[in-house]
Amino acid sequence: MFSHGEYFDLQVNGYGGVDFNQDDLTVDDLHRACEKLRGDGVGGILATVITEHVDLMCARVTRLASSRNQDPLAQQIIHGIHIEGPFLNETTGYRGAHPADAIKPANLDDAQRLFDASQGLLKLMTLAPERDLNLATTKWLARQNVVISAGHTDAPLDQLKAAIDAGLSMFTHVGNGCPMTGMHRHDNIIQRALHLHENLWLCFIADTVHVPAVALKNYLELAGDKAIVVSDAIAPAGLGPGRYTLGRWDVLIADDMVARAPDGSHFIGSAITMRQNHANLRDQLGLSEARCRRLLVENPRTAMGIR
Repeated sequence: MFSHGEYFDLQVNGYGGVDFNQDDLTVDDLHRACEKLRGDGVGGILATVITEHVDLMCARVTRLASSRNQDPLAQQIIHGIHIEGPFLNETTGYRGAHPADAIKPANLDDAQRLFDASQGLLKLMTLAPERDLNLATTKWLARQNVVISAGHTDAPLDQLKAAIDAGLSMFTHVGNGCPMTGMHRHDNIIQRALHLHENLWLCFIADTVHVPAVALKNYLELAGDKAIVVSDAIAPAGLGPGRYTLGRWDVLIADDMVARAPDGSHFIGSAITMRQNHANLRDQLGLSEARCRRLLVENPRTAMGIR
């Protein structure tokens, strides 16, 4: 088993009843979420802000960064900020829970505004390479030492390869951020991501609902040493069923702890903990403790250059 407080999670939208995207986030809220994370064995996270209109995103990023910088525990737990959006594929299915009216093409002005709002804490940005003209934003972010991850994307293989040359080094929640049905059964974004596993860190949600256990085991075997497991946790993670928020979404968590859109068309993050991810990897997929440790502790730190 792992020592207490070793899990490192690159994608946490909220925890313990606290939504990191809420407009009234306080220092006390953030401290409470970090206490719950620490109690659940998490030693570090990237706090995630999702797509909204850029003015509102900047305000949320600034509030999150400022609150973190005022609390010693939050500074220990929150190693940086992950911005997911707004430079995503706007197509239904690929955009997932991200609001279509706030999604936009990548541009340097907005990227710099979001970077500046983070007060030096922006460590990871998820974007769709096909929305980044000439990959100018990818190149600029890479020069700022931000890790760039492809996500909510249907970029063709040659575009993904060009993005890798420009600085892309990760893929966000492989197997999600794409339509549940209607994709080509062979030429699809999941297969392209897996094909590029030697060049990209591939992140997966291991609740066995976002990606069923059989498929997840296959994907992890293909990804090899470049795989990472994340929670994509939202506010109910670490608590239980109930009604919560994620940005604009009012989310009802049922007994299975799965967060879905009201019409059931797509998932809205996860309510799983890293301990539950660990148990699923060990008990449902049959992975060794050494392999689980790489996925949950070592690889996310290595990918972010964090010891």
